[in-house]
Amino acid sequence: MDRREAIRTALGEEAPDLVLKHARLVDVLTGTVYPADVAIRDGVIAGVGDYSGPAEVDLGGRYLAPGLINAHCHVESSMALPRAYCPEELRWGVTTLITDPHEIANVCGGEGLRFLLDESEGLPINYYVQLPSCVPATRFEHAGAVLSARELAPFLKEERVLGLGELMDYPGVAACDPAVLEKLDLFAGRIVDGHAPGLTGKGLQAYAAAGVRTDHESTTWEEARDKLRAGIAVLVREGSASKNLTAILTGALREGVSTREMAFCSDDKHLADIRREGTIRHNLRLAVALGMDPVEAVAMGSLNAARIFRLPNLGAIAPGYRADLVVFEDLRDFAVSAVYKDGRPVDADALAADSGRQPGVGPVFRSVRPAPLTAAALALPDRAVQPVIEILPGQILTRRGEVRREDIPSELAAGTLRKIAVVERHHATGHVGVGLLRGYGLRHGAVGTTVAHDSHNLILVGDNDRDLLTAAGELTRVQGGYTLVRDGRVLGTLSLPAAGLMSTLPAGTLTGELEKLLTLAREAGVADGIDPFVTLSFLALPVLPELRLTDLGLFDVTAFRLVD
Repeated sequence: MDRREAIRTALGEEAPDLVLKHARLVDVLTGTVYPADVAIRDGVIAGVGDYSGPAEVDLGGRYLAPGLINAHCHVESSMALPRAYCPEELRWGVTTLITDPHEIANVCGGEGLRFLLDESEGLPINYYVQLPSCVPATRFEHAGAVLSARELAPFLKEERVLGLGELMDYPGVAACDPAVLEKLDLFAGRIVDGHAPGLTGKGLQAYAAAGVRTDHESTTWEEARDKLRAGIAVLVREGSASKNLTAILTGALREGVSTREMAFCSDDKHLADIRREGTIRHNLRLAVALGMDPVEAVAMGSLNAARIFRLPNLGAIAPGYRADLVVFEDLRDFAVSAVYKDGRPVDADALAADSGRQPGVGPVFRSVRPAPLTAAALALPDRAVQPVIEILPGQILTRRGEVRREDIPSELAAGTLRKIAVVERHHATGHVGVGLLRGYGLRHGAVGTTVAHDSHNLILVGDNDRDLLTAAGELTRVQGGYTLVRDGRVLGTLSLPAAGLMSTLPAGTLTGELEKLLTLAREAGVADGIDPFVTLSFLALPVLPELRLTDLGLFDVTAFRLVD
């Protein structure tokens, strides 16, 4: 909008494009709610107060809030391409995404980054990108690509690239690893996201001193408070597998700590969960139910995130801000009655109906290439005492347990133990890591997926080698996805042909197919409190405590080394 037009529209001398009348304005700048009209011109808020114009919408006293911001998410983890994912965020009031495409980058490198940038171009949402910092996440696994500072540099000229994605390599930071420092230097002056579960003391101070400015891995209030004191903004996560909001906000409310350096995020959340309850809107409901002031909660879901990521024209309702707005029926359940992007109403249903895509060609759609797999490759390492990965319900953290060699057959038969394997699937190296899993709950058969953070090798869990091999074969055939097998027969498969991570289906079809597979997994005995696929996908991530499995074997995250 021309500055003169802005001034004249604000003065009431020129007509706005649209006036939202009789709103109860949720003012995150002052922490209050007050009655007002909002005048919009050229997608920007021209004035707040008493306005009229040729086009008006009477909100009838509904609550008008700034469009919500998801401060950290991996679109690939929804299993949907951006054109299918974004309508589901928009329908619940999210108008801005801060995305980290490190999932597809671990599979396809720079080609994957370019693919998602192209796929998200022109969508009616602010789709920002933090470039992946750790591809692969560690040197203890094989990913599909390696991204150094040199490979990342060309993407800095992209307008929608904000900064550097979650820096998972704390040991590299502490050791002043030249490759890590080169990336930090490349992104000097930009926002660097962190990934530091459990980091405290001088290690946390060093991490902040390196330039890390956000973190989404806190699981307790004490951990979050330490990071806030170190100058690291806390992105409060509530996803499908990691649910940390209650623990963090209960502590913050109890101690009366300012939340201005805290924002909401989903990190990893299934599309079905987003469609049912939203991401940031769901966080608002939970926060208010815990006793947080509703306007403060909305600020965490909008203004705070905009300020943390240096987006000065987003996150509030005032002259000069973009007219990204959401209309709520109330400030308790946060039922959404309308969403505006750049001053235009959003029809999420129409966008979702038009979100399908024909399967494409190129490396993104030919990414599942394991070496031939045999039963011999699935044999457990010969140990008198086997380490065991123990799942914690409602968390993506694990505990390290153990079992004696002679007790393994009886525990497998009883269903308390299951075999887990991670198969390298990018370069047909033949690397296979094999271990034991406790707490998953599958009665009989095998579950497999190519969604295995962050290197996205093929991960399998089951009680017998025949079904594990069948699951691996099925996932190779469909070029990635989720599958459930019993007695050598495929019970169900959800194909994810885009990098083995994402479907080309419209959102409604995809969520329907996923729900069918989730039902099958529950019927097969996967334990309550365990997401059959999201939880599984994190068991290969060697940067989350305590014990993980990569294609090179069991990995002790606390000691940061392979068990063997």
